[in-house]
Parts: sequence; C-alpha cells; structure tokens
Amino acid sequence: MKILFTISAFILLGIAKLSATPVDPDSLKQQVTVTSDSLKAPLYTQIATTYLNYDTISSKRKRYIYQENAIAYTLQAIRYYSRYNDTTGLRVSFDNLATVYRSEKKFSQAKWFILQSNTLSRAKNDVPNIIASLLELALIKTDIKDYKLAMRDLKEALTLSSTHHLPTTEAGVQMGYVTLYNNMKLYTKADVALKRHDAINDSIRLSEDAKVAMATDSIQRKKKVSLTSNKRLYKANSSKRIALL
Repeated sequence: MKILFTISAFILLGIAKLSATPVDPDSLKQQVTVTSDSLKAPLYTQIATTYLNYDTISSKRKRYIYQENAIAYTLQAIRYYSRYNDTTGLRVSFDNLATVYRSEKKFSQAKWFILQSNTLSRAKNDVPNIIASLLELALIKTDIKDYKLAMRDLKEALTLSSTHHLPTTEAGVQMGYVTLYNNMKLYTKADVALKRHDAINDSIRLSEDAKVAMATDSIQRKKKVSLTSNKRLYKANSSKRIALL
C-alpha cells in the first residue's frame, strides 16, 4: 500500500506542470486501457487536468464540454484513489471538483467536495491544505451570500497561517477578505485588507532580499579570505624559493 501511495503521489507532483506542457488527452486515455489498476487514478487525474484550463476558452459550449470532461475523469480517478485509500489523490480530486462546480455555479456540489478535502486535510493535520480548503470554502459562501460563515472560515484560515508562520498564505487570506468585503459593499474594510496583503508581500520581499544580501556578503567574505590565504601562501613559497637560491 505504501508503494502504491508513493507512486501515485510522485505522479501527482508532475500534474501541476501540465498547464505549461501541453499533453494530448487521447494518448493518456490510451495509456489507461493498458495500465494496471494501481496506476489508473493518477492517469485519470492527468486527463482531467488537461480539461481544467476551460477558463481560457472563449466558446461557451466548448468550455462546458471541458468542464464536464474534467468532472467525469476526476470522478473516475476518485474510484481508484478510494480503492487504494490514496488520501492525497482524493484530496486533489476533491479540490478540482470544487473548483469546476463553483465555476459552473453549482455551489452545493462545490461546497460538499471542498468540505471533503478539508476533512482529509484535518485528519492528516495538513495545515497548508486546511487553509487552502478554508479559503475556497469562504469564496463559495461569499458567492451564495453566506457572509457570516465565510467570515468564520477566513478567521480560522488567518489564525492558522499566523500561528504557523505562513506569511504567503496569510497574504492570500487577506485577499479572501478583500473579496468578501467587496461583495458586502464594505469597501473601506476591503481597502484595509488589501493594504495588509500588500504590506505582508512587501515584508516577504524585504526578508528575501535580506537573505540574498547576506548570502552574497558571505560569499564575498569567503572569497576575500581565500584570496588573502592564497597571497600569503604565494609569498611564503616565494620566500622559500629565494632562500634556496
């Protein structure tokens, strides 16, 4: 079971790259027919991922076809992930289904699947994905004007990101507040949240710049020490050669 999980997780790591590297879904479909059951789930996820770029398609009919294909192949993947108890694959699948259903404005389905993702993440104490599911859940609740519960999800996400020192995630939570407050027509609060988002990102950049500067300074000092040592060694060797002459 552990081997199957490792293989599946390894394949899933490459799925995020598919948007940058076009993959022919027909070739993947052919692979599924000759692949062992233990590896079908990641392949179905890859096929589904090729259809997840539906938001770049202008044709409404074609976009709808892509959305339905993304759903159908993700559900196929879930069958096999469930069979092998692959919770990572299940979580990814639930996230994808929530995204597609939300874009189709099928909010009940979107909410159900993101709650399943949240449950799996909590069971594994997977804080980054707990936060990610809370943010998606807050967006869905904002869409259906359930603002009070959306606020609760964002508050929990903010607490987790702050407690676990995840500034990039915290910046994302602030953008969740921006969306919520704008929908509530609380534009002043939305501006405050946006300023917090920008301030966090500025702090992250400053911290990264400081780390780069420290690393550069360390390298320069090491080079200086090395040059000084080489010069001393050269002088010592020169003195020995003169003495021998």
